[in-house]
Amino acid sequence: MKTNESVADRIIRVVLGLVLGSLVVFKVVTGAAAIVVGIGAGIILLTGLVGFCAIYALFGISTHKGAKSN
Repeated sequence: MKTNESVADRIIRVVLGLVLGSLVVFKVVTGAAAIVVGIGAGIILLTGLVGFCAIYALFGISTHKGAKSN
């Protein structure tokens, strides 16, 4: 897996993942929506931390400076 996210992209994903996760932790979102939001937050946070987005790779997109898209 090569990094396909720029630094700005990764920062946005980490912040968004933390915000969405905190909505679940502080019970702003509850029920089935909390499960969906929690899973989404985890995925967004993980991709931001790792620097690789499978959806970007699937479509040949890269926001990483200097990286080639397929």
